[in-house]
Amino acid sequence: MLFVISPAKALDYETPPHVPTHTQPLFVPQASELIDVLRDQSPQQLAELMDLSDTLSGLNVARYQAWRPKFTAKNAKPAVLAFNGDVYEGLDAKSLSATQLDWLQQRLCILSGLYGVLRPLDLMQPYRLEMGTRLATVKGKNLYQFWGRQIADYLNERAQAQKAPVLVNLASEEYFKSVDRKALLPRVVSCVFEERKGAGYKVISFAAKRARGLMVRYAVEHGVERVEQLQGFDAEGYAYVPAASEPDRLVFRRDTPQ
Repeated sequence: MLFVISPAKALDYETPPHVPTHTQPLFVPQASELIDVLRDQSPQQLAELMDLSDTLSGLNVARYQAWRPKFTAKNAKPAVLAFNGDVYEGLDAKSLSATQLDWLQQRLCILSGLYGVLRPLDLMQPYRLEMGTRLATVKGKNLYQFWGRQIADYLNERAQAQKAPVLVNLASEEYFKSVDRKALLPRVVSCVFEERKGAGYKVISFAAKRARGLMVRYAVEHGVERVEQLQGFDAEGYAYVPAASEPDRLVFRRDTPQ
């Protein structure tokens, strides 16, 4: 099966990678095309487009200017080790062994506004470009139109090796919208993580993001190959709830956040 997750705004390019292995990103021509568009934006235009502070706008203008189509260990870092948000704190890839990272490389796809899809060990230069950004290009008025069915086609290609293709969606709605569902061939299974709130349960954004990373971590540590195995996920107090779940929508709940 394949797992898909979202990227993160926070990045860590200070900590050196703990493994030497890396691969080249897959959609460099497309990323180069987007960088050319972004380089035409002034700091003020970028701030308005992405709702950034002047400081962050200036930082990302500098990133776009420094970006190069050649990726090396000096100007880039493996994506799963460079992203540093809630999902990636849950995954904690920096503590995975080389063997575990290789397992992940074969099964995890990171959706990206700039790079389309990144494998965990794909080198990534720093950037900021959320998938929901209304960046106009010759292909349309936003990034969903820019990517079209390219991401779905790639996921279909990856899924061809599976006897019964399954895509486990651990991405946010903003990012999974970049996958053309009409073109997507694998069965899609989503995981929902809820917290007790009063008499009921509710999805709390930051907790759910961390839980998505924890689920990927669980899959790595247990060598998960079938949907049924995901039901054993019990990290940080979560438990599978059959009564609230459906075959393609697995619900996990916890009463006390840890």
